[in-house]
Amino acid sequence: MASLLGVSSATLIVASRGGGGGGGCSSRIAMSMTTEKLGIKIEKNPPESKLTQMGVRNWPKWGCPPSKFPWTYEAKETCYLLQGKVKVTPEGAKECVEIEAGDLVEFPKGMSCTWDVSLTVDKHYKFA
Repeated sequence: MASLLGVSSATLIVASRGGGGGGGCSSRIAMSMTTEKLGIKIEKNPPESKLTQMGVRNWPKWGCPPSKFPWTYEAKETCYLLQGKVKVTPEGAKECVEIEAGDLVEFPKGMSCTWDVSLTVDKHYKFA
């Protein structure tokens, strides 16, 4: 799958179950898509099985109210946003990367950026 944002891949999960007395069926489709923009990898709505396998719910939590601040990643960070919305602008970039609740995000070691938090953030995180 091509993406204007950079590298992307998609996983499609389809679950079917038999319907009631009508003999039909209903389907539920969930999609997980990974993109990379400006060195930041984002997976939208990863399946719970992946989060469990990674141990995300056991990682430490961090949160902050709406604010704007600089940040440098001394190590690679993987985080999962439980709530919130942020525009991350890497140093020297003319554009930003938007992340929000439900995103599994990977920031590379050494990245300096500005976080512009528009909705209060609550996230699990892990430094590699």
